[in-house]
Amino acid sequence: MLGVFSSSIVSPPEELVAAGCRTPSPKITATALVDRFLQTNPSGVSVHIGDHVELAYTHHNESPLRPRSFAVKDDIFCLFEGALDNLGSLRQQYGLAKSANEVVLVIEAYKALRDRAPYPPNHVVGHLVGNFAFIVFDKSTSTLFVAADQFGKVPLYWGITADGYVAFANDADLLKGACGKSLASFPQGCFYSTTVGELRSYENPKNKITAVPATEEEIWGAKFMVEGTTTVLAAATK
Repeated sequence: MLGVFSSSIVSPPEELVAAGCRTPSPKITATALVDRFLQTNPSGVSVHIGDHVELAYTHHNESPLRPRSFAVKDDIFCLFEGALDNLGSLRQQYGLAKSANEVVLVIEAYKALRDRAPYPPNHVVGHLVGNFAFIVFDKSTSTLFVAADQFGKVPLYWGITADGYVAFANDADLLKGACGKSLASFPQGCFYSTTVGELRSYENPKNKITAVPATEEEIWGAKFMVEGTTTVLAAATK
């Protein structure tokens, strides 16, 4: 899955900008990135949302344990990869039909965050149990919400394209060719919300997240880690 967002939607993270400046490397534009995704995934589908957002996904090489899905409801768009172990109880919690899948559930959870303020953003993902990564874009408010599970079982990466778009994808090689060293693994157990304006841990919401410059040998430009924990969260997925 792939999501690209212009700087009018999300400000490029300073840590990734700095990483790209430390080690300049070839990049391509957001449009070229989406084109490359579609060329390498013949069954891929892309969705333009206004002039500043594009989402794309494919079922090619999809793991049966981590299916990908896309849905839109009330101008809320969502890409989801993975599976929730507690989907049944969450359906009951949100009053959803038994046929509702993970991507529909995430949209409803986001709507609860948006419409029942004050509602801590970490609660949206804190009660999700399973392996997952998702991208939510609310067209009505131009809000972006991205999250990955606490174990990092579903890979997710983010970077900055040549024209300053912030890109999220489950394919590190795809982003490396587009973002150069302005690239990092999205930290597990964390979420990014344009409403909050920063990256946060939903397991430890009060703990600050810092970026550590990566070595020259690594494909990443930086690694993100939650202060107060002993594990570097952005370790490369094997």
